[in-house]
Amino acid sequence: MKLPKSAKYIIVGGGVHGLSTAWHLAMELEATGKGTGRDIILLEKSLPGHGASGVACGCVRNLYMTEPMHALIRHSVDVWNYDPVALGFQQVGYVSCGEANQMEEYEKIHKNQNAVGYPSDLYQGKDAHRFLTSIWPDFKYHSVDVVLHEKLSGYAGTAQAINGLKSMCERHLVRIYSGVEVLDYDTVNGQLSAVQTSQGLIQCEVLVLGLGAWTPKHWELLHQPSHLDVGYLNGEKIKNKDMWTYWRLEEGELYFDGPYYTAENLNPPVIHIELMNTPVVDALGKKLKDYVYVYWKNGTERMERPGIQGGGMPVNLGNEATVDPYGNANQQYQADHPEFADYISACMGMFMKRFEGIRAHFKERPNGGIGAFTPDNIPILDWVLPNVYMIADSNHGFKALGIGKLVSRHIVSGLPIEELKPFSFSRYAEGKAFGSGVTNSPWV
Repeated sequence: MKLPKSAKYIIVGGGVHGLSTAWHLAMELEATGKGTGRDIILLEKSLPGHGASGVACGCVRNLYMTEPMHALIRHSVDVWNYDPVALGFQQVGYVSCGEANQMEEYEKIHKNQNAVGYPSDLYQGKDAHRFLTSIWPDFKYHSVDVVLHEKLSGYAGTAQAINGLKSMCERHLVRIYSGVEVLDYDTVNGQLSAVQTSQGLIQCEVLVLGLGAWTPKHWELLHQPSHLDVGYLNGEKIKNKDMWTYWRLEEGELYFDGPYYTAENLNPPVIHIELMNTPVVDALGKKLKDYVYVYWKNGTERMERPGIQGGGMPVNLGNEATVDPYGNANQQYQADHPEFADYISACMGMFMKRFEGIRAHFKERPNGGIGAFTPDNIPILDWVLPNVYMIADSNHGFKALGIGKLVSRHIVSGLPIEELKPFSFSRYAEGKAFGSGVTNSPWV
């Protein structure tokens, strides 16, 4: 399919954000009578889902200490439920476990989730223990003091989600061009005029970037700053901070021949455990890490027999990383090293009796990917140039699928969208960056 010479709307990036934005933009244009999906082209240098969207665990959850994320993710669940079968969404819920030092944070999260229409239940002390064993009778709760149960959350199969989003785009006449790399951008008087690609120049009126790990490269092509001063809500100010930081995502899969179900023989919620004062100890009593940060779920999409897919804390790589080739093809940042396999296996055995001795069943193959994170690890959703909109989500991906819906509404209407306001780029200069919270996770 030959590239057109011009397009009203160009979306760069064929991951969940690019595809979701293209689909919702087409629907918004149709609904307002301002155009159709034929006005939109999506450019992907490889194939849709080539980046993090194609290798992710696919978790959909709302466990954030950054309160504006709660309203944003409420829209994401609405999108997943638009057609959960086509998009591969399993709305099984999400159960998060913390210690006493996180009690106040969990209470705030619970209150705000419910306030924005994202129902969750909070359990403390012995009530938390009873709740956990009501789902998993063999759960060993150790020092778990608080549990948050998100009822709307769950997970999606990565391949099915990408195929579903792609089919939604095609149904609304969006033209998707695979194998087309964006090389540079032409600007006139500070505004984008054209996109230079590996297959020629395309004139453009509005550009949307949903680039994942490739965001820093295109940020540089648009002549944006590599460092900036960042003012945080807690009063701390960091000068000359890197605009982008790369993180290696720690994920993997384990075969499990026994059924991984609830006490009622149902597909269980995603389980997420962060215990900052509890060390990870393997079956031989060896201490592997000073704290627990782990999550897992049923995950058979890429496995030959029943199994579990899960992950742990990402690894900070600094301001430089090799992005190409991506994913399993790049051995530099794969989670197939024995330390991660030991860690996730030990955690699973620590908390559920059924997983004791599971280390031998870890699937020894490359897993995980790499992400480019913003200065506070929370999405930037804003105009970079007057007609260039950037979705830089710091690998929230599946959790934040509704961003495309909100951005499309903003672009077509020209009106501000309340849920997008907190994620403006200007927050750094205004001292409104995010970053406080009792957690080891970069995703606060």
